[in-house]
Amino acid sequence: MCARREEILEAALEVLADRGFKHTSIDAVAERAGLTRQGVLHYFPSKKRLLLEVLELRNRLARENLADRTVGEDWAGDFAEAVAFEQHHPSLARMHSVVMAEAVTGQEPALGYVRDRCRTLQDHLAGRLAARYGDRLPSGLDTRTGATALFALVEGIHQLWLADQDGDERYPEVVREVLSVLLGSGEEAPVPASAASPSSSADPGLPAV
Repeated sequence: MCARREEILEAALEVLADRGFKHTSIDAVAERAGLTRQGVLHYFPSKKRLLLEVLELRNRLARENLADRTVGEDWAGDFAEAVAFEQHHPSLARMHSVVMAEAVTGQEPALGYVRDRCRTLQDHLAGRLAARYGDRLPSGLDTRTGATALFALVEGIHQLWLADQDGDERYPEVVREVLSVLLGSGEEAPVPASAASPSSSADPGLPAV
């Protein structure tokens, strides 16, 4: 990626995390990046496009953080690591939470993005869980309910530690322990070949929730 483009995205991430989409301006991003307004618009022709690129940046950084793991061998550990990563990069989680809040109040483009993301990720998680465990998880939950519970757990953990950043570092371990109960600590089911493939390790559907 072009270095200047990356600088703009990093500046936009900080501004969006502080102000949200509605109160973020191209001028504010340009000032943070040390550029002119036209300098930002050269790379990102609209504020909406800039937001979507920043959201994709969050997903990309999460995938890169897990590049050394074979995602799917230890799902409880994968999600715990994803939460720990954002604890050490709070702007990513703050920006995501601000977008979620704007979606709750019906603001676009946050509403459309969050609605599509929630549906897509839950469908993806349910499919991956079903491929590994069949109709029911080791905990007894059906895979659709398990996918929704997993998604809600990670989303809720983000809100908890953002409100309690002076607290301890227990949240990744909470995720690990709950998922061990949900999925079975022994990881009894064999991992399908597709889940262990190199393309799976870059798949944002598992840990990048």
